[in-house]
Amino acid sequence: MRRLALALPLLAAGLFPAAARADVVFVINSLDPGIQVVDAATRAELRQIPVLREPHHLTLSPARDVLLVGDSGGNEILFLDPTTGELRKRERIANPYNLEFSPDGKMLVVTGLRRDQVDIYGWDGPSMGLTLAARLKPGDMPSHIAYRPDSKVVYVTLQGSRAIAAIDLEKREIAWSLQVGREPAGIIWHNGKLLIGIMGADHVAVVDPEARKVERTIRVGRGAHALFPSPGGGPIYVTSRVDSRITALDPLSLEVMRTYEVPGGPDCISFDEHGRLWTTLRWNRQLGMLDPETGEVTTSPVGRSPHGIFFRNQGLVQARNETPAAPVAR
Repeated sequence: MRRLALALPLLAAGLFPAAARADVVFVINSLDPGIQVVDAATRAELRQIPVLREPHHLTLSPARDVLLVGDSGGNEILFLDPTTGELRKRERIANPYNLEFSPDGKMLVVTGLRRDQVDIYGWDGPSMGLTLAARLKPGDMPSHIAYRPDSKVVYVTLQGSRAIAAIDLEKREIAWSLQVGREPAGIIWHNGKLLIGIMGADHVAVVDPEARKVERTIRVGRGAHALFPSPGGGPIYVTSRVDSRITALDPLSLEVMRTYEVPGGPDCISFDEHGRLWTTLRWNRQLGMLDPETGEVTTSPVGRSPHGIFFRNQGLVQARNETPAAPVAR
């Protein structure tokens, strides 16, 4: 009955007329809990989408027609229409903390941070169907996800094991693991390297996955968390939650280009069509917008512990799941 009660307000509302006409931001509030839909121009709340317990991350489907939100505490994934916000489906999934589709669009990998598990699902887009293909136990607190571009390997950070694990998606087994630093969090594939935010320290680790070694580190600030390539091959932005800053890295040299002070513990980022950064401010219960040209930051209140974020521009859908452009930053 509880599941039906949660779904009825959304089903009764149908489409979101106001949201369909405006640029909107979907903000996941982990501790309220719920998904808050905010008008990007006015910062007014348009809608609250209820969840069962504790959502964290989201991802956009390969066809860009479904927004999947993982409710890790409620053990389910919500399937939303990214244009209207309409709830299309709910499915029971064990502890979906983080989730990312493979580049070829055939698989969805889900990390269960509390259950120390990584699930590999087959994806059927037309039916929004998920089929569990394998469950692995790579180490303590699997967190963020990055793929090799050929979709044959997925890399997962293990916050409690100070390591990353490489998972062979054809054999569905752990290929290797590597110690990279205390509490590794966000991870992306970039020009043949893996870039990893070392949350328990102050830097990004650059890993050569072929040699299986850390090549260098890049200091960005304490609580180095997640990395976000900007659309069109621009800077790579790194959030540092403890020092409350966002650092722009040159995409070629990986040298620090600029540092932005962003109070409140910036966590996830989504880009709008002007290249501005919309970020959740985890500690301040705020939504922030950073103009990287001027360095100006504006904020507005949202719910408790805002985490994942999705910026939807009228006809241009862009999303970011903490590793989250062109078409979706990973």
